[in-house]
Amino acid sequence: MSTSPKPVKKVPIHLQSAQNRVYIKNGEIVNHDKSFKADVYIEDGIIKFVGPSSEITIPGGVRTIDASGLMIIPGGIDPHTHMQLPFGGAVAVDDFYHGTKAAVAGGTTMIIDFVLPNKHESMIEAYDKWRSWADPKVCCDYGLHVGITWWSKSVSEEIGILCKELGVNSFKTFMAYKGLYQLNDSDLLDVFERIRHLNGVAMVHAENGDIIAKNTQRLLAEGINGPEGHELSRPEEVEAEAVHRACVLAHQMKTPLFVSGLTSKSSAELVGRARRSGYCVFGETLASSLGRSMSAVPKGDRIYAITSPPIRESAETPRQLMKSLAYDDLQLTGSDNCTFNKEHKALGKGDFTKIPNGVNGVEDRMSLVWEKGVHAGLLDPCRFVAVTSTNAAKIFNIYPQKGRIAVGSDADIVIWNPNATRTISKDTHHHACDFNIFEGMTVHGVCEFVLVRGRICAERGNVRVAEGFGRFIPTPVRPPFVYDIIEGKVQSQPEEQHEEKQNGSVAKRFAELDIQIPVQEPISAMLAGNLAMPAEGSLCSTPSVRGRVDGKRDLQESSFSISEELDRSGVRACIKVKNPPGGKSSGFW
Repeated sequence: MSTSPKPVKKVPIHLQSAQNRVYIKNGEIVNHDKSFKADVYIEDGIIKFVGPSSEITIPGGVRTIDASGLMIIPGGIDPHTHMQLPFGGAVAVDDFYHGTKAAVAGGTTMIIDFVLPNKHESMIEAYDKWRSWADPKVCCDYGLHVGITWWSKSVSEEIGILCKELGVNSFKTFMAYKGLYQLNDSDLLDVFERIRHLNGVAMVHAENGDIIAKNTQRLLAEGINGPEGHELSRPEEVEAEAVHRACVLAHQMKTPLFVSGLTSKSSAELVGRARRSGYCVFGETLASSLGRSMSAVPKGDRIYAITSPPIRESAETPRQLMKSLAYDDLQLTGSDNCTFNKEHKALGKGDFTKIPNGVNGVEDRMSLVWEKGVHAGLLDPCRFVAVTSTNAAKIFNIYPQKGRIAVGSDADIVIWNPNATRTISKDTHHHACDFNIFEGMTVHGVCEFVLVRGRICAERGNVRVAEGFGRFIPTPVRPPFVYDIIEGKVQSQPEEQHEEKQNGSVAKRFAELDIQIPVQEPISAMLAGNLAMPAEGSLCSTPSVRGRVDGKRDLQESSFSISEELDRSGVRACIKVKNPPGGKSSGFW
C-alpha cells in the first residue's frame, strides 16, 4: 500500500493562487483526432490558452511545468467503477476517497460510478444514497449511471426524474444475476423504449442469466465448487448470445446501447458487426481483460481474480480485445474497479457462487492500455486518448468539457511520459485492497503530473489529493455523438471505414501475428445452429476465430432463411432477413 500523504480536506485560501494558474510549456498535445506542439495556460480550473509561446504573455504567480519530451493528454475518464459497493456479503474496500485517489494516481481525472438499487428500492433514494457517499469523499470529478434492477410504473417515472432533474442520462440493465438484478426480454424492451423516449443511453451487462443458473446448479451437484466453476458456468457463448440479443432488442426500440465490460473476442466481434450493420451500439472492455488472462494466474490465486463476465482463460484474448479497440469494434476501456480484500474473497472457498466479484483497475488502466496497446504497436497515441477518455466524454455528453485539451475545457490534464516504466504492486498502489491482480507487471507509460481542474494532484509519483475536491458532473440527455447515429445523420461505423482500418497500417502490423492463428469456424455459425456447441476450451474460449460475416443486406430474398456460404475460412452462416418496405435489414450475423 502506498505511503502517500494523508488527505487534505480543502485547499487553504493562501495556497490557492499558485494552484489556480499553471503554465505547461514545450509539450506535445495529444487529442483523439490530432497531436501537435503547443503550450497550455490554465486559470481557475479552465484551459484558457492553447498555442505557441509567442502568442501569450504569462502573468506573475504562475506555476510553470516544462513538458519537454512529454505528452499533454486529456485526463482519463473511467466509465465503469463500483466504489464501496455492497456485494456478495461484503462491501468494496475502495470507497470514494481511496478509489478516486487511486484513479488520480494513474491519470484518471473522472469516474462514472454505478448506483445499484436493491430490488423494489426507489431509484431516487438509491441515487441520494450514492451522492451522500461520494460528495464528501471524491478527489476528482464523477458522474453516475443508475441500474434498473426491477421494472414497474414507478421505476419508469423515476427514470424521467433522473434524466430531467438529477443529471443522469445512462441506465444499466442486467441480463444476468437471476433473482437479483436480471430482467426478462419483455421488461428489457419496455426499459429500452422508455430510455429512447427520454433521449438517454441504455447500458447492459450481457450474459445469459438463465444458462448461468442452470450451469451453476449442475456444476455444484458435480462437486465443482472452486473458482474454476465460475467461468465454467458462464463460457464465452453465454456472453456472446446475450450481446447479440441485447443489440437486437435495443435496435428494435431504436435505442442506443452501451455494452459494458466485454471480456471475449467473440462478443467484441458481434458488437463490431452490429455497428457495421447500422446499429447504434458501443462496446467497452476492461483493464482486467486487457492486462490478464486466467492462464497466467496461478490456480491458488484464481479466487482473487473473479469477475463477471470472467477474465478469459486464453492468453490470446487480451491481444484480440486490443485489436477490437484498434478496429473500432470496441470504443472504450473501463476498469470495473470493485475491490475486496483476500479475506472477503475467501468467503467463496468451497462455493464459487459466494466469491465477491471484482478486482482493481482504476489506477492501472491508463498504463495497461498504453503498454498493451501503444507500446505493443496496436494503437497510436490519438486512439489511446479516444478509448481512455474522449469516447466516454462523447457518449455521456460531457464533451468537450471533458476529454479534450482545448480552450474552455476543464483543466483535467495528464503530462504523460511514454517511455518511463513502473512496476505494479500492492505495496505501492493507492487502493485500499491487499492484493493487485497485475502484481509484478512492468508497464510503459507513466504520469509525471496529473491536474484535476487545474490543481496539481500528482507530481512525479507524489499524490496529494483533497478529499471532497471533486464535483458531481451531470450527464445531459441526447448526446449528439450517440443520437446523430439514431437519427441517421452519421453512420456508426461504415463497412468501408472498417475495411480501411483492416487494410491500413495497423492491420499490416497485425498480419504477421495473424499468420500464427489457426482458422476456425465463426461464432455466428455456431449460434445460428449450423455447428455443434463446442466443449469448454475449444471454439468460443479461443480468441482465434477468424471467420467474419459482413452483415450485407440481401435485397432479393422474400423470406427469412439461414443459408450457408463458403469462403476462404470455411463454412459460415449468414442470416438473411427480408427488408420491410422502405426499411433496412436488421441482421448482422
